[in-house]
Amino acid sequence: MKLEMRGQMQMEQRMKLAPRMIQSMEILQLSTLALQERIEQELNTNPVLEMEGSSNPEEQSAADQQPRADIDEADLPSDVVSQKLEDFGRIESIDDDYKDWIGQAETPNYRVRSDEPDRKLEAIKNTAAPPQSLHEHLAEQWQLVEAEDKIKKAGAAIIDYIDSRGYLTVRLEQLHNKDKADFTLDDLKDALKLIQNLEPAGIGARDLKECLLIQMAQSTDDMSFEAKLVAEHIDELLENRLPDIARKMNCGIEKINQAIERMSKFDTSPGLQISKEQNHPITADIIVEAADDSTGYSVRLADSSLPPLKINDYYAKMAKDATVNEKTKTFLQNNIRSAKWIIDAIEQRKNTLLNVAKAVVKFQKGFFDNGQLHLKPLPMSKIANEIGVHLATVSRAVAGKYIQCSWGILPLRKFFSGGTEDASGVEFSWQAVRGKLQQIIDAEDKSKPLNDDQIQKKLAQTGIKNLARRTVAKYRKLMNIPSARFRKKY
Repeated sequence: MKLEMRGQMQMEQRMKLAPRMIQSMEILQLSTLALQERIEQELNTNPVLEMEGSSNPEEQSAADQQPRADIDEADLPSDVVSQKLEDFGRIESIDDDYKDWIGQAETPNYRVRSDEPDRKLEAIKNTAAPPQSLHEHLAEQWQLVEAEDKIKKAGAAIIDYIDSRGYLTVRLEQLHNKDKADFTLDDLKDALKLIQNLEPAGIGARDLKECLLIQMAQSTDDMSFEAKLVAEHIDELLENRLPDIARKMNCGIEKINQAIERMSKFDTSPGLQISKEQNHPITADIIVEAADDSTGYSVRLADSSLPPLKINDYYAKMAKDATVNEKTKTFLQNNIRSAKWIIDAIEQRKNTLLNVAKAVVKFQKGFFDNGQLHLKPLPMSKIANEIGVHLATVSRAVAGKYIQCSWGILPLRKFFSGGTEDASGVEFSWQAVRGKLQQIIDAEDKSKPLNDDQIQKKLAQTGIKNLARRTVAKYRKLMNIPSARFRKKY
């Protein structure tokens, strides 16, 4: 068998996305806050793009008729000010052309004059400093602790292994490096005791029991009973076996419940007091309000913070002028095309998002009238067919978007889910089923909480009869609802 390489030609059809289409899909997927950042980025990088209504025509006319004082007359004749562009052909590079023009022509709206404050610099000054990390917080306190050098080194090593919740994640034996011999195992133990006295209380613990005991030892109240309860019966306490604990400690369950109430003020993750996760701001993209006739709802976009964009008139004329050199004209034409693309993409995003929102309100009117229990199953394909777009377009349109209505600010994706039917044929979304499940658990007798089988029967009594017990258990876990044994109150 002979192996050889041959070259051959083959014709085939492939679908490729044009850059304009890719940009349109990216803009559609952005939330309002992200779109604001994208617009700001485009205004900073594209010289022909500007915001509408931010310039004064009279000032621009005066700028055209009178040259600026900082223009180099040797390089730029006064004819340029009156828009006689025949001298631009002698400019050798586009950079020089751009710099010279900026000195004398009408200033794009996003640029800041020399006599005006720099808005970006002011924004940087007014921006809050990044929060201090837990490691930095502990390291600053550790520097003020008076101890021997070996203990100070051992403590610095321990702090490096304290996680964001405030727990020491490795054993002290693992930190003991016999080769370097900078500190001994006893030094590590002494350092850990000192670290556990730092703020916040409970820091440096190796497990939950130690974390609680540290906070009890630093408390000004008498926590002797609670300390014994945690030290000897933490496992049974976590499993809610209060009768067993009461029998072993020879006390009443009421006393244990009081101890649990007193211990509830302690923090099981003290490190999170310092290294709190930053919550991302949420802004509504769509606003749904009751119509004036009280029979329906009005839907509008919450895009008042988005500046209207346009192409700078001077640059547009300059790009069509035959006397402008080819390199400059190509640069301007490319930027004008890019500006038109993003303006069209933003307008298309508005139309698509508004159509999707109106269709959602139409199919989920029961929710807006009566709340979550009246959510219906709504696949995205139904909305796509309603407004005449592709399924992927609807998916991108609802990604990261939020809707504001009388029930609060909710993710738009919340309205799309599968569901089931009750005995009478009425459809319920899985969100509505979870709402009914929460209602049943809230109304139960906590001294005799319902198990999953009993919850299934309660749901069947409300009309949802085709729900399996394992489905009930799955949704209970998704809602972070513990099982019946852990919900029981003694």
